[in-house]
Amino acid sequence: MNLGITERLKPILAQVAAMVRDEIEPLDEEFLAEVNVGDRWQFTPRQTEILESLKAKARERGLWNFWLTDSSSGYGLSTVEYAYLAEEMGKAHLGAEVFNCSAPDTGNMEVLERYGTQEHKDKWLKPLLNGEIRSAYLMTEPDVASADATNISMSCVRDGGDYVLNGEKWWASGAGDPRCAIYVVMVKTPNDKRTRHQQHSMILVPADTKGVEKVRAMQVYGDDDAPHGHMHLRLTNVRVPAGNILLGEGRGFEIAQGRLGPGRIHHCMRAIGQSEKALELMCKRGLDRVAFGKPIAKLGGNFDIIANCRMEIEQARLLCLKAAWMMDQGDIRAAAPWISQIKVVAPLVAQHVTDEAVQMFGGAGISQETPLARQWTHVRTLRLADGPDAVHRMQVARAELKKHTQEKI
Repeated sequence: MNLGITERLKPILAQVAAMVRDEIEPLDEEFLAEVNVGDRWQFTPRQTEILESLKAKARERGLWNFWLTDSSSGYGLSTVEYAYLAEEMGKAHLGAEVFNCSAPDTGNMEVLERYGTQEHKDKWLKPLLNGEIRSAYLMTEPDVASADATNISMSCVRDGGDYVLNGEKWWASGAGDPRCAIYVVMVKTPNDKRTRHQQHSMILVPADTKGVEKVRAMQVYGDDDAPHGHMHLRLTNVRVPAGNILLGEGRGFEIAQGRLGPGRIHHCMRAIGQSEKALELMCKRGLDRVAFGKPIAKLGGNFDIIANCRMEIEQARLLCLKAAWMMDQGDIRAAAPWISQIKVVAPLVAQHVTDEAVQMFGGAGISQETPLARQWTHVRTLRLADGPDAVHRMQVARAELKKHTQEKI
């Protein structure tokens, strides 16, 4: 089991790390400050200039679409190799998007590449791969416990050559982005002849389709995350061509599992990068700030706190790399418990390290003076995204118990 940095990866990783550190991070705060200039849900000229110039540099340098780990369209990197790149991207707010490696687009592009028709690929996959449009994934619903995806209830009924959709979705990340052109939507298409996990389908809905209403932007601890946004949407008699359904009725869970596995671990990779960034800020603050005649790193239990954060990050990284290696073996069922483990561990570690960094900064840590408050809300949210901690722990426990019994767990 090789979890190290390969010779092939070394020069790519060096370029990505340098670009994140020297070119992307220094522009993060300026980009975010522009959100409150004019319409929060449109990009200002300066935001467009920052983002598009960085993306152009990344493309010119060939630093693009690394996430295509099992495709002739990308670098052909392994998931383990991609993990190191995603960690670096996680250190900057704009990091992933600059390299066209942002959620939810990566998962949606995988869906389109694996399950889409040629028409779907020409219309939506191509501009997504080029970084020209954005997308959203619509699964969670306000009126059901969506952690159990069999509860998903958005109606999708065949009517001639169309499907008609009715219902509400929320936490549609990226749906507020003015560049968002396509939704990948989990819907219910019931059929008594199919099993419990064959009652749902995945369908493509263009964002500008008549009947799609943006009800509101969901706030995360009071922040609407404009212009990206996590939207609450209402679909009323939304008609889309029958050809927009992926693989056919009843295949939704099959597609979702193929999408969510990589997406979950990509989040974890970036969370480790956020942990590293928080620890770096914590150490610099601890050495530079003086109280009671000493650098604050030497006060109280701060030595222990810094040491424990380092050890937690190293453990989380190794677990993430092990999960990535399991994915590279090609057996999604065998990899699933490992993905669930890191999906619990990485956000918890990132949240803890970030919180300790906040504490080291004092009042500045919860203010706009550092990226820590924004980062904390993100990693806390990650403990709910793509399945809450409790659901993933249940999956890990089931896998463990199956080793010791023939009974259904």
